Amino acid sequence: MKLSFHGAAQNVTGSCHLLEAGGLRILIDCGMFQGAKHADEENAGVFGFDPADVDFLLLTHAHLDHCGRIPLLVKRGFVGEIITTAATRDLAKLIMMDSASIHEEDAARASRRRRRGGNADIQPLYSQIDALTALDYFGRNVDYDQDVVLNDAVTVRFINAGHILGSASVIVEAVENGTTRRIAFSGDLGSPGHAILENATLPPACDYVVMETTYGGRMHKDRDASAAELTEAISDTLAQGGNVVIPTFAMERTQEILFHLKTAIQKGELPASLTIFLDSPMAVSATEIFRRHAHGFSAEVRDAMLAGKQPFNPPGLRFTRQTAESMAINRIRGGAVIMAGSGMCTGGRVRHHLKHNIWRPDCSVIFVGFAADGTLARQIVDGAKHVRIFGEDIQVKAKIHTINGFSAHADQRELLYWVSHTGTPKTVFLVHGDYNRGMLDMKKELEKKGLAIECPTLNEAFELA
Repeated sequence: MKLSFHGAAQNVTGSCHLLEAGGLRILIDCGMFQGAKHADEENAGVFGFDPADVDFLLLTHAHLDHCGRIPLLVKRGFVGEIITTAATRDLAKLIMMDSASIHEEDAARASRRRRRGGNADIQPLYSQIDALTALDYFGRNVDYDQDVVLNDAVTVRFINAGHILGSASVIVEAVENGTTRRIAFSGDLGSPGHAILENATLPPACDYVVMETTYGGRMHKDRDASAAELTEAISDTLAQGGNVVIPTFAMERTQEILFHLKTAIQKGELPASLTIFLDSPMAVSATEIFRRHAHGFSAEVRDAMLAGKQPFNPPGLRFTRQTAESMAINRIRGGAVIMAGSGMCTGGRVRHHLKHNIWRPDCSVIFVGFAADGTLARQIVDGAKHVRIFGEDIQVKAKIHTINGFSAHADQRELLYWVSHTGTPKTVFLVHGDYNRGMLDMKKELEKKGLAIECPTLNEAFELA
């Protein structure tokens, strides 16, 4: 039995782990590297294994850093079965098609420049056709807590991870030489008490654990306090006559913020006339997909959706899909809340809105999610006085807020609680975290409890006794 790590190894993005057990080669996630200086080269590089040799891909959830390289995996020879939840399948289709469109646009733009110099065209990492082809390999849609038999020796079970709609931790039971081993892959874990999602299901006792450490070194603010901080920041900006820009992730974070804004308006904490732009075609589509999977939400949200209500639609919400509609927003001088992707400001429409608002002292930028090193969001969060957007040096004068209580990731205390239910595993492998900022803190905490801890490097492999 062998376990190797081909992404999110002492890094936050690119989740990809390969388990060889029970005569099978099983990949858990196949995500894209993001934010780092050499992310493009890493994404285009070799996987560290032959895609054609992989029998199954178990997809924990539909974020780009967990599913973004699936079209490339198929393009390079994968012909196995992809297994995930129904909601993840629907959302992954959206994410992969959007990613393919961006790769095609970037390649076309670069090719135009190269042609002027007499050079050959640049090919995209993968195309929309590649993404559609990858969807052909999505097989069984599984329910939470359902045993799925892969062969006579390997059974897997998806349990709720409480991170985004459809997200799962994966429990693998494999038999070799008459001995059964149980391995837990946490995927990304959500915080309990989430406004719109059910809490994560706690794992069973396991022999080995692979666990994320995105916030392994810190605690989140209380969610109610974070909602109050968001409301106050918006109110203050409206009083100053400026706009609020919220870089947001299309799935879950967008819908949670909309839920809180609607609640604040209903309570009279924000004006009913507040204009809110959701300027993200992907987020608009994701919100529509959410409505098809009402049973994946908390009881309050589920009951509202099944009753025909719209928990994610504040009265002043405006959806903008077309580019011209997005450009028109930047003519608004004040009084608007502008939600746009991407959450880390690595691309998408939010960069245009930052360009038009971040230099204005009467405006605010509110970050409500994780910002990886190397991203524009991280530069702003870390206090940059100037940022470069579309080749232009822009002064940062807007008020910058970081509200981490909305995080879709569990904090240190919550991660420790989750892993405590796995008993006394032989080894806990820590992944999906900044090595110096969170992973080492989690390692120290777990070693205090007498557990053996590994922080794998890229492509490092371990024999499981």
